[in-house]
Amino acid sequence: MSFARYAAKKKRSFLHLIKEIVRHRVCYLFLAPFAVVFGLFYVAPLAVSIFYSFTYYNILEPPRFIGLRNYINLLLGDDVFLTAMKNTFIMVAITGPVGYIASFLFAWFIHELPRYIRAFVTLVFYAPSISGAVYMIWAIIFSGDAYGYINGLLMHLGILDQPVLWLTDPKYMMPVILVVILWMSLGAGFLAFIAGLSTIDETLYEAGLIDGIRNRWQELWYITLPNMKGMLMFGAVMAITQSFGVADVTIALAGFPSTDYAVHTVVNHLVDYGSIRFEMGYASAIATLLFLTMILCNALIQKMLRRVGT
Repeated sequence: MSFARYAAKKKRSFLHLIKEIVRHRVCYLFLAPFAVVFGLFYVAPLAVSIFYSFTYYNILEPPRFIGLRNYINLLLGDDVFLTAMKNTFIMVAITGPVGYIASFLFAWFIHELPRYIRAFVTLVFYAPSISGAVYMIWAIIFSGDAYGYINGLLMHLGILDQPVLWLTDPKYMMPVILVVILWMSLGAGFLAFIAGLSTIDETLYEAGLIDGIRNRWQELWYITLPNMKGMLMFGAVMAITQSFGVADVTIALAGFPSTDYAVHTVVNHLVDYGSIRFEMGYASAIATLLFLTMILCNALIQKMLRRVGT
């Protein structure tokens, strides 16, 4: 195809798009407020961050273009970043799938309860994901002295002779953090599953009984999951996002930075360079790599979920 024909084709496509926008102008007017806010507070910061990732920028001086140097330093010269990547992928690999499956199973079980009991139990399960006090509770449970609940119980039973430093000993920090993250994983995805289960037409289950479905697991695979693909996709996105975004838990329980960077995550590294050292170019490179990794993981998970029930 010649350049002239390609340009003419693109022009016709653009004109067709303009005609469609004019024809559906009322719809686009309703979408405009959200589009403006989304563009200003999501798309624009992302574009600016990608630009700064190719610069040296310390806020006090104008940004200076340095090409791929930030990325080269990150991947080849920053041992702490590589440790943070390893810790983050461990958390994602464990808490992402386990939290996702647990969210769905709890939602599935709770959906079988009577209406008013269901609302109360949903609140009980969802509350830890939005409560800031949960960090204080877990800090007391895993306190490194004899007054910590876990240490006190194990010493009372004669299992331990002296307290274990659960939140400062690198050997124990990762398992403890994983337990806390899983406890708090019932968030937006859990509510989406509750809502999705409530929208499934009950007549589908009656039809399934006629067609030969004989137990609840067959109902789950052939009826429930195929009719919840949208909610499953949303839950997967939220699970991946929350797993990659772990930072507050490690800071609140293990300190910043943690001992030997045992639970140091990519977001912790980003906070270090962006909010403490003010090396914004380097921090933008970290954010860009994290964003690309999350996009790839989300695409992979969604591709897998499209096969559910097919």
